[in-house]
Amino acid sequence: MTTQMRRPLAILASLIVIATAALALVWLGSRKSPRGVSAVQEATPTAFGSTPPGNLVVTPNVGLTPGVASADVTPANIASTICVVGYTNGRRLDDGRTVRPSEAYTNALKLQQLVEYGYADRSPGDYEEDHLIPLEVGGDGYAAANLWPEPYAGKGARVKDQLENRLHQLVCTDQLDLRTAQQAIAANWYAAYERYVLGVSPQ
Repeated sequence: MTTQMRRPLAILASLIVIATAALALVWLGSRKSPRGVSAVQEATPTAFGSTPPGNLVVTPNVGLTPGVASADVTPANIASTICVVGYTNGRRLDDGRTVRPSEAYTNALKLQQLVEYGYADRSPGDYEEDHLIPLEVGGDGYAAANLWPEPYAGKGARVKDQLENRLHQLVCTDQLDLRTAQQAIAANWYAAYERYVLGVSPQ
């Protein structure tokens, strides 16, 4: 092969490499980080240890914990279910099970999910086994897809508790539809917190 023939081939090969690299960068840039797990992994190596990241918000992995509403609670029966004082400590109307599952059940599930979520810190005491859609807003108490190990650190479990109380209040005073409340907290609990607790208008 002559020198004159080699030069165009070399230029063509270089252009192919550059185009491939550009396409790879576009593809990587278009990918969104998964919710939940990536946020926790970014907190390593402390991973909610002695110096928790105060501004970190952790939402559950939507593939593992999408949220599940209870068949026991409907918009038509909230006056006899979630809006009754002590409902979460009683029994479901549909099948007689306790509304709140036993600690033995949730503790065992927490240990399993700490592994599934890929948390670096697997100390059970650093997490609340949280109902994504809370019991007081008609969440299912037993569905694994409605439970996740939510960190106490950062803007975690204790912040979400404020939202749960607020949504319960709004639903039971007919200021917010039950299904709207359930969908909001399941989709992005912190965005719902900003809207319904802090009063920040959604973008």
